[in-house]
Amino acid sequence: MTDPSPLEKLRRALALAVGENAVFDGWTVTAVDSAAGQIGVDPVQARLAMPKSQPDMIDTYIQGVDRALEGAFTPDELAAMKIREKIRALVWRRLEIMGPAREAVRRALAILAMPQNVPLALRMSWRTSDLMWRIAGDTSTDFNHYTKRMTLGAVYGSSLLAWLDDQSDGWADAAAFLDRRIDDVMKFDKLKSEWRGSPDERLSLSRFLGRLRYPPR
Repeated sequence: MTDPSPLEKLRRALALAVGENAVFDGWTVTAVDSAAGQIGVDPVQARLAMPKSQPDMIDTYIQGVDRALEGAFTPDELAAMKIREKIRALVWRRLEIMGPAREAVRRALAILAMPQNVPLALRMSWRTSDLMWRIAGDTSTDFNHYTKRMTLGAVYGSSLLAWLDDQSDGWADAAAFLDRRIDDVMKFDKLKSEWRGSPDERLSLSRFLGRLRYPPR
């Protein structure tokens, strides 16, 4: 892997600071200038390093969050956790990393919800879910590789929305919400494993899913 260019290094150094300043300045060049002053770099160089469009600026910030998450836990810490604990810790730590930029993250979601930005938003969501599973030690390459990431993406997305609206001390309500969502996933995984068995049982699962899609009248 080649070393990042000086401009890329500067972009990475600015990423989280831009998000923090976007709380006050929006996802604008003003936030870039403020971030440059915050970390002590030339604002002209900072403007060259950061993307100009709001969606790309948000993407750069999210990549910075991802990099911070990669360094949040040591291998020994992760090895001591069960898989549920790993996923819970990773999701929660990611929210904590974004804490200083919470209001900017709220604005970012509104920007990413615009029709022209939805493909980028989906790529970002997949990238984040994939990263968390890889940090957790997942090496699956079969169908489970995709279902795990789709499921975690749903858990993370709903927990993110709960966190953005949480006014409780220490985000206790959002933490409880996250725990419930993970419990739901664990129950579903247990149900799936119980249904893996004879062809008759798999057929029953197919009928069950069909009824969810086309409920009886």
